[in-house]
Parts: sequence; structure tokens; C-alpha cells
Amino acid sequence: MKPVLVTVEGDGFLKAEVPAVEVAAPSKAVWSRPTRYRRSFSRQWLSGLALLGADLLLLFATTGLTFALAAGTLSSTYETFRKAWCIAAMLMLVGLWLLGCYTTIVMHPASELRRLTMMTGLVYLLPFFSLLNASLEATVAQIAAWVGFYGLAIGLLPVGHLFARLLLGRTHWWGVPVLVLATRDAGELAVHTMRRWPELGLRPVGVLADEYAVGEQIGGVSVIGRIADAPQAAVRYGVRHAIVALSGQSHREVLALLERYSRYFRHLFVLPESPGMVAFWSTSLSFEGLLGYGVQHSYWNLRARALKRAIDIVGASVLLLLLTPLFALVAVLIKLDSPGPVFYRQLRMGRGGQCFPLLKFRTMYQDAHERLQQLLQESPALREEYALFHKLRNDPRVTRVGRYLRRFSIDELPQLWNVLRGELSLVGPRAYMPEERAKMDGMDRIILQKRPGVTGLWQVSGRNGLTFEDRVRMDVHYIHNWTPWLDIYILARTLPVVLTGEGAC
Repeated sequence: MKPVLVTVEGDGFLKAEVPAVEVAAPSKAVWSRPTRYRRSFSRQWLSGLALLGADLLLLFATTGLTFALAAGTLSSTYETFRKAWCIAAMLMLVGLWLLGCYTTIVMHPASELRRLTMMTGLVYLLPFFSLLNASLEATVAQIAAWVGFYGLAIGLLPVGHLFARLLLGRTHWWGVPVLVLATRDAGELAVHTMRRWPELGLRPVGVLADEYAVGEQIGGVSVIGRIADAPQAAVRYGVRHAIVALSGQSHREVLALLERYSRYFRHLFVLPESPGMVAFWSTSLSFEGLLGYGVQHSYWNLRARALKRAIDIVGASVLLLLLTPLFALVAVLIKLDSPGPVFYRQLRMGRGGQCFPLLKFRTMYQDAHERLQQLLQESPALREEYALFHKLRNDPRVTRVGRYLRRFSIDELPQLWNVLRGELSLVGPRAYMPEERAKMDGMDRIILQKRPGVTGLWQVSGRNGLTFEDRVRMDVHYIHNWTPWLDIYILARTLPVVLTGEGAC
């Protein structure tokens, strides 16, 4: 699962003098002292320029597409709009830079999507109003073409920017080098997360841990010393960013560590053992000298919830109409493949703990339950896998057609009918089975307050490798951090996950 990150800014980078201590070389790179700072600095600029270039290409693409779709109707207003467009483009790029959208380092994707959309929408009002000022000379068709361009830019640019970040994350030069200060389990999670999601912009080059010997490997990253060696490692290799991933430490001990090392690292990213309050959107507040945090829980905002339900109804209705031919084809294939009904109804818990029949295309044989019991009795390994994940990776109960339906999540499309009935949302926490409630470790009181979803944060975050406990934690994190922008981000990520088969159960 993707961890919650808290950023601590250092008061000054590498100002203190530290005694010389022998520290092993970080994995894959030992930078000479004259070039180490420049190389890290140039990586950040190169990554930022790549994002800037991607946005410029998208700007030109939207313009070209507008002219291609409305050729011959825009000639008389072109000069007026061109000047306004140039100014708007520059303002937008500067605004996005000021908002931090061209940095490689962690920004929550939903927050970045919100900033991109709002900035694009506000700035593009300039050429739109320029067109209105010239409306006496413009025809209805011309105005409609420019309005279409306006909508295209608002929709395409933010999504394109996020996908550009995903693609650039796969290059070897993207991101900044980081050291990982960690205990055993937390360090493995941190390294695994950065390796799995390189678009976060954090490249682990060395681990500092007390529980490993120097030279050991954690996820392909070398252990280069103990946690106490962090100042020397920062000075020697010029690494300005660090991940702090500790387990079994008290709150006071973590704060002391942050205070001790914040002056050696420009950024410290903290992975708390128990996310708790960090999971909420919060802002720092001061009341006449009393310091605290303001917690915003958007799920209880009535207008936001009404908007979410409206999107559910419209989205599910449109998708059901468009997917009707696919539904008919799948029904025929299921009937030809194995005896039994086309649809499968499974009892799940919805909002308030009320049970409802979740609708799916049938992907298993009719005697699936009996087959499962026999398999679990015969194989201890399968029993352990099922106890951990509540599913089997290579499930022999699944039919031939069912394997393809599951691989691309086609079996879940009938749940759109549950969305129309108000039992599901397009995006939400997982719909749990009644027998799983006892295993939710008390988190059911949070999760069952909300309507479950067809897709969710767990589905776009590598659900095949998530344990049951991980899914529960991710659902709680989603609820505490919910905004409409987070839903839009999850929907945008769901399509590529489904098409690549990464979302397969």
C-alpha cells in the first residue's frame, strides 16, 4: 500500500560539521564530491523540465485538435484568440510552477489533480472572455468551437500531466536520491513502495538500519550503515532527502530523531507506524498562541456527497447503455463455457452494515464452495494463502471464460446496476462479506458508515499483493482523506489498471 507521508523541512542543508565515520557506498552509485550536488540538483531540474515539456505538448495538442474538429469556422477569430492563448499559456505554466506541480517529489495525486484543474480552468477564462469581447464578429459555430476547446483543455491537461508523471517515473533519471532510515519491517515497506511507484520521485540509494549488517540488501538497495551514521552519509554523498520509517518507537523518540537530523536533510519524509491523525486532511492553526490542527472530513459535506451521488447516477447510466453489447456477448460466452446462470449474487455489507446482493458475472463453477473446502483440506499452503488474502491466486474453481473476465475486471461490470440502486458508489471502500466483519479489527465502524464502491484506492494500488489488513487500512485512509478529486484520480487510474490486468483478483 502507498504510505502516508509527512514532510519535515530542514532549517539549513548540511551546515553542521560532523566527525569522519566510514560509511559504505550507496547502491548503484558512488558520486565524487565535486559532482554529487550538481547531479542531484540537475536531476530535479531535468525532471521538472520534462513535465513542463509534456504540458506544452498537451497545450499544442488541444489547439490542433480544436482546429481539426472545427476547420473553416475559426479563421476570423483566430488572431484574437491566439494572443489571448499565448498569455494564458504562460500564466498557467507559471502558476503551476508556483503551486509545485513541476517538482518530482511527493505530492498527493488527488491534490495535484485539483491544483491542475483549478489553475487550467481559471487561466483559460482569459481567452474565453477575449472571445466574448469579439462576439459581435463571431458566429455561433465559432463560439461553440472555442467553448469546446476550453472544455477540452480543462479535461485533457490535468489528466495528461498525471499520466506524463507516471511515464517519466519509469525513466532512470527521474526523481531525487534518498536515504532510508529504518527498522526492519518498516524499511522493507518503504523500499518496496518507492520501487513500485517510481512516479513518487524518490529513488532509494542506501539504507541506514541498526538491525542489518553493512552490505546486506533490502529490495536491491544496500545497507550502508547505522541510523546514527545519517549525518556522515548525508555529507559524504550529498543526499538531501531521507525517508524515516521506524516501528516500535515512541512518539518522543521519533520527534527527537527528526530534530536531530532535520538540519542534514532538506526533506525528511516520515512513515508513521500508526497513521492515525496523519490520515486526515489537516491544516495548522493558531488561536492566540495555542497551536493545533484543523481537521477537515469531507465525507460529511452534504454538497460533496450530493455531487458524488449525482456522478454515480449519471456515470452508471451512461456506462450501462454503452456496455450493453458487451454484456450480451459475455452472457453468451458464459453459457457456452459451463452450465449455470449468467449472473452471480453474493451477499455483501453496505452502508450501515445492511446486507445487499452484489451482482457479478459468474466466473466459477457451480460447485465452487465444495471445491474450495476440498482444496483447503488437501493443501496447507493454500489454506495459509486463503487465510492471508481471502482468495487464491491460481484458483481452480474459476472457469476458462471466468479467468479472462477476472483478468480485466469485466466480471464486476454488473455492479453498475448496484450503483443505480444506491447500494454501491462508483468509487468507495471495498464491499466486505458479512463473515469478514469480525476480522476488520474494529475498523468496520468507520468503513460501514460509507457506501462501498465498484473501484477504490485498494484496486489501483496493487490489490493482488495486498493482505486483508492492508485493504482495511487503505479503506480507512480513503474515507479519512476523501474528496471529489480523490475519486476522479481513482477513476482515472482504474482504466489503465483494468486494461493491463493489474486489477485482476
